Amino acid sequence: MNIKQAGEAAGLPAKTIRYYEEVGLIRPLRGANGYRHFRESDVHKLGFLGRARALGFTIEDCRLLLSLYEDKTRASSEVKAIASRHLAQISHKIAELRAMEATLSHLVSCCAGDARPDCPILGDLAPPPNQPA
Repeated sequence: MNIKQAGEAAGLPAKTIRYYEEVGLIRPLRGANGYRHFRESDVHKLGFLGRARALGFTIEDCRLLLSLYEDKTRASSEVKAIASRHLAQISHKIAELRAMEATLSHLVSCCAGDARPDCPILGDLAPPPNQPA
């Protein structure tokens, strides 16, 4: 099948498929005319990559996960280690976002939001004035 058909089957745009090929995640066959020819196995890999990327895995993590998926002698502990590391990164990012939310929520609640120029939001965003040493 061609790239358009593969993209429709895998739920990915052609641009993403070309990128995955460029970075070596997939290697579709090439016809004599140079056009890509995708096998069912390629479409399956594309679906795998699309799902992994939707979960936020990096390209390098996807490369590792795909190689482990294709390795029938793999140890599931290797897969779990990659997923656990990614989960820890997500948890850290969520904590950072919650702290940002709390700070911004506090600032918004402190701002009168009226015609006066005083605004604690702007005051918090501005760097402190330089103090002489």
